[in-house]
Amino acid sequence: MAEPREDDFLDDIEAAEEEAYGDDMADLDDEAVELDALRAERDQLKDRFMRALADAENARKRADKDRREAENYGGSKLARDMLPVYDNMMRAVDAAQGLGEESAALVEGVQLTMRELLNVFKKHGIEPISPAVGDRFDPKVHQAMFEAPVPETKAGDIIQVAADGFMLHDRLLRPAQVGVSSNPG
Repeated sequence: MAEPREDDFLDDIEAAEEEAYGDDMADLDDEAVELDALRAERDQLKDRFMRALADAENARKRADKDRREAENYGGSKLARDMLPVYDNMMRAVDAAQGLGEESAALVEGVQLTMRELLNVFKKHGIEPISPAVGDRFDPKVHQAMFEAPVPETKAGDIIQVAADGFMLHDRLLRPAQVGVSSNPG
């Protein structure tokens, strides 16, 4: 008679365990499948939650940025419409300088009104750009209205200021309008 092999012995043990615990093993397999399904659903819900959280944070940041821009630049149309008032006040001050003593009170009143207008501008973040004759032309804040050769100047020097420019916080509201020298270097 042939001697039993070890593999046969193990097969017999597995068969006996399957017979004895077969129903319990089927239940364990069902529980494992259900557990895997629950884990996949959990991972999917966690991913959706994280995406929704990121979307909410992005919306909050976007709303905060929009609020700040509206606060800083919301009045830019009104500010731009007030610039001709500033220009006319400057012309009045310049014209009044040539008047005699009899109009000193008028000149002082116009100057005080001009000063108050500049204070209101400053309060709302509007800063004048006032180039002087001889300064270098900067295309970021100046607009060349004309070019002319002027003796004893270099090309790109400002030779005349037609109107001041203005910045609203860090944005250009209106460039300073200037005449620029075109002398060859």
